[in-house]
Amino acid sequence: MNKKVITICLVACSIVAGLLLIPVSGIVAQDNGRAQLTLNGGRQGPVPFNHQLHQAIVEECAVCHKDFGKKTGALDEAKKTGALKAKQVMYKTCMACHRAKKRAGEKFGPISCSACHA
Repeated sequence: MNKKVITICLVACSIVAGLLLIPVSGIVAQDNGRAQLTLNGGRQGPVPFNHQLHQAIVEECAVCHKDFGKKTGALDEAKKTGALKAKQVMYKTCMACHRAKKRAGEKFGPISCSACHA
């Protein structure tokens, strides 16, 4: 074989190998959303939400996102369509977790309405 054929084969193999790594890099570089969010708190006012802190503590997205999607406005949309009731996530997920952490003697989040709503 001559050098030109070997070079072409090596370049082709490199391209194919690079293309095979694209799906893996997509899994590793997962979009975790914004670090800080402001949730619609209804009549009580907005709820500043430290998304990054919750990701570090909870680690598994499905714990919170089992009831609503991972996109901007998903929580409000789920309430609007009737998939979720008002305060359902707050009481059954957020407050339940915060109270369980308090009972366990761990650092916990707010457990009163006024502590979250701005």
